Amino acid sequence: MVITSRRLPHHILVVRLSAMGDVAMLPHALAAFRAAYPEVKVTVATRPQFKPFFEGLGVEFLPVDVRNRYHGLKGMLALAREVRALDIDAFADAHDVLRSFVLRMVLRLHGIRTARIRKRHLHKWWTVRHFDHKHTNLKHTVVRYCDVLRRFGFDFADPKPPVKIDRPDPMPEIKGVRIGFAPFSAHRGKTYPEASARRAVELLSARFDHVFIHGGGGAEADFAKQMESLYPNVTALHGRLSGLDEEINLISNLDCVVSMDSLVMHLASLTATPLVSVWGATHPSVGFFGYGCDPQGILQADMKCRPCSVYGNKKCRYGDYRCLDAITPEMIVDKVEEMIRKYR
Repeated sequence: MVITSRRLPHHILVVRLSAMGDVAMLPHALAAFRAAYPEVKVTVATRPQFKPFFEGLGVEFLPVDVRNRYHGLKGMLALAREVRALDIDAFADAHDVLRSFVLRMVLRLHGIRTARIRKRHLHKWWTVRHFDHKHTNLKHTVVRYCDVLRRFGFDFADPKPPVKIDRPDPMPEIKGVRIGFAPFSAHRGKTYPEASARRAVELLSARFDHVFIHGGGGAEADFAKQMESLYPNVTALHGRLSGLDEEINLISNLDCVVSMDSLVMHLASLTATPLVSVWGATHPSVGFFGYGCDPQGILQADMKCRPCSVYGNKKCRYGDYRCLDAITPEMIVDKVEEMIRKYR
């Protein structure tokens, strides 16, 4: 509930330390807030590598390295001391984990107003167990972020879908219809099976001018390099871009991106890039679909056993993740063509 009788804060510290995909959803909420209250100063506290998410929003940035300087209880207490020197009068906890809880309690003891996100874990768990494919549509995480700011008395509308803006292209020499492919995720229930991913790369490279494979190091980098060696119009992006800012810029200049329920989906959302999103153990209606993305680009199997998890971190009850096998590479390529035609 919005309390409008209290004095509105003049400087808010917003904290969301991880995970990367969740942090990537925060700019939507901050953009809507800044549009409604440009006079209110906002400082975002998160990991240093996430800074590119917040460029152009008119917010201050406080890097928080939780693995070194701000590690553990001692680190959070040190951070609280530094934060108090910023002259904030409100603390928006968009994370609500043990680290942010400690920070929130210390700041509250010093008279700083606090509010936290309502994740409603139990409700989400119950919803997944009793999922109604026709009617379930939980509040989006971006709206939950907005609600944290509204608890201070601010009144503003939910964010509008992002619009395309011109960004520099880090690979302008590669011409034609360009597709991004991100088959990976932190959990197997959200990762496209390797054999299918290989076939998808084969089909995408045959039908479109160029395919970029997004991913991290290790096995993901090995897969991408193998695909690059097989197909002359495929580029493995790991190690080729200088940082997250360049990856965001590249995605903004692509014709379409294929992604699982993972970070690249949210980068496509931030850049208003046409998206084909592939869903397995999780479901877009639980609140993590790319904000503002076109639901026409969703590919998912209508199975009674799915979703089986809120976050995709549970083992498949059958052991084979058949929900992902049901999404064929041919379906992905056809959907990419459909989305390109729609947005040309």
